[in-house]
Amino acid sequence: MVAEDAIDLARQAIWIALLVGSPVLVAGMVVGLVVGLFQALTQVQEQSIAFVPKIIAMVAVLSLTLPWLLAQLLDYSSNLITTIPGRF
Repeated sequence: MVAEDAIDLARQAIWIALLVGSPVLVAGMVVGLVVGLFQALTQVQEQSIAFVPKIIAMVAVLSLTLPWLLAQLLDYSSNLITTIPGRF
């Protein structure tokens, strides 16, 4: 395996990790921003108010995008497994 192949594999792995993690993280960030804004406007500073909506939103987004996420991971894994013999 040459250095370019290793760099390409690492780049693909990082891209897939970002692609798979981003829907849940973006949902948590958006809900956290909205709840934080609501807390700033009402001056209610309770931690569970910020935590519960974020968890609910993240689980909802994960359940909605799980088939797509699994398809992306399966495509990456099958591509990786089929191209490994040609790289050595």
